[in-house]
Amino acid sequence: MHIYIQQKLQEAVRQTFPDASLTNVVVRPCPDPRFGDYQSNAIMGIAKERKLNPRQAATDVLAHLDVTDCCETPEIAGAGFLNFRVKPEALARAIAAPLEGAPLFFQPVAKPRTIVIDFSSPNVAKPMHIGHIRSTALGDALARLNRKLGHRVITDNHIGDWGTQFGLLTVGWKSQLDRASLETDALGEMERLYKSVTAAADADPGVREAARQELVKLQSGDPTNLEIWGRMIDLSQVQFDEIYGRLGVQFDHTLGESFYNPELKRVVQELVGKGIARESQGAVCVFSEGVLNPKEDPFLVQKDGEWSPNPALIQKADGAANYATTDLATLEYRWNTWQPDDVIYVTDGRQQLHFRQLFNAWQRWHPELREGMQLHHVWFGSITGDDGKPYKTRSGETVKLAGVLDEAQERAFAVASSKNPDLPEAQRREIARVVGVGAVKYADLSPNRQSDYVFSWDKMLSLQGNTAPYLQYAYARIRSVFRKAGAEAGLNPGLIQLRHADELGLAKRLVRFGLSMEAAASEHRPNYLCLYLYELAGDFARFYESCPVLKSEGAERNTRLVLCELTGRVLKEGLNLLGIEVLEQM
Repeated sequence: MHIYIQQKLQEAVRQTFPDASLTNVVVRPCPDPRFGDYQSNAIMGIAKERKLNPRQAATDVLAHLDVTDCCETPEIAGAGFLNFRVKPEALARAIAAPLEGAPLFFQPVAKPRTIVIDFSSPNVAKPMHIGHIRSTALGDALARLNRKLGHRVITDNHIGDWGTQFGLLTVGWKSQLDRASLETDALGEMERLYKSVTAAADADPGVREAARQELVKLQSGDPTNLEIWGRMIDLSQVQFDEIYGRLGVQFDHTLGESFYNPELKRVVQELVGKGIARESQGAVCVFSEGVLNPKEDPFLVQKDGEWSPNPALIQKADGAANYATTDLATLEYRWNTWQPDDVIYVTDGRQQLHFRQLFNAWQRWHPELREGMQLHHVWFGSITGDDGKPYKTRSGETVKLAGVLDEAQERAFAVASSKNPDLPEAQRREIARVVGVGAVKYADLSPNRQSDYVFSWDKMLSLQGNTAPYLQYAYARIRSVFRKAGAEAGLNPGLIQLRHADELGLAKRLVRFGLSMEAAASEHRPNYLCLYLYELAGDFARFYESCPVLKSEGAERNTRLVLCELTGRVLKEGLNLLGIEVLEQM
């Protein structure tokens, strides 16, 4: 609906002001429904550029604008806003379209982009913890949204499978390994080895030196150490895949840090050769090039009122590379392999400086790609307890993600059993799985990603408020309507008559589904889609309360069943885009 009005407005602007850019001639939902359904403030900017009266400019544009087939006469408001009210019959045509095979209130993009999304990225030999739900759920939702809109999306799980920790782990593997524990809980056993050897190395320089030697042997290709290292990766991946299976997350590629190891020395040499990096106290670092405002320069930091160097280390004094070097090699590989238009990194906010330095160094290394490949750091806040501190166990340990999913399902099973004790246990277990996992993911996706949020079982599993169970229940409720309607629920797209205010309100919300998808994808904020679905469910609840469905007849009954059907479709599709399943019965 808004796209059609927008296209008509752009054509009217082109006729009125042939030299005007149409980039900002957009139509958006009106923030206050009292003034209309859609609104555009584009004419104000065009008038300002030409030093014209904005209301007169708007009047001139309206002379070339014909939207009588879908809207009442557009109104000029304030300093030049254009307000549009959609006619009920046009709205009826719009909601009929998906029943006749059209996309569900969205249009695929005209110019698809190739988008690489780097997310989740757990470390080998360590169990995934609750913090991983943030990157994993957010990255997966962005991948689903962009794919649905028609973009070519490539997902890459850049796992931590190389570095200093493997020297410590190899010492532990050779001297302390409990093979029985390795069989029952591989990641738990490897985490125990790491903690044990790290503590020993902190107390005894000899252990630290032994770990260094084991790492050197690994990096030099020692067969025994390579075999141990490979075993650690394989065992870790098995447990990672189990978690991803429960979350419904898949990756196109899992290219860990070790994949790029052969390129690191060349990367350093090229950066030095181009004058981007230089030696400093035996190490090699990237320094400021001195062209940015100091406040915007990631290689400067303010100390005692003065700006001081804040270099990025790309090679340690002992010749070893680090994250920055690997990430530069990764970017080069991604460009050479996929030629992406966008590369999106989904990590926590503590890595903001790293990515600012990385992006700056990359653009200096490959200035010809500055416009060709856009780099985005999509960062997020922390999960906290009620005390505002990072969410931990009572003993202060990191909360394991598998344990969170287990508890979510058990809590959901208890609720399902209390509400539907007569259902077979297998069915209650399935309800618990869908509701429990969905609740955890939605609790993470629904807040502003840059804000911290408090982990609360009661809130996330509630059937009230902006939660996954509330939306899943709304969908199940709709499906129950059709079970009751039975064979009489045939839908006629040519017999839709929107008359009641709540029918109109629900229909107007439905046709804005695509807008919420586009906003969530373009701004990397799935919470926009969460809010839309919550508001849709609220509109449906009001409609269902005031507009009897099964007791109505004729065109009215058909219209209301159509609204039920389309609301169910949008809820299901919207939750699927967030990686959340629905149930026919709860």
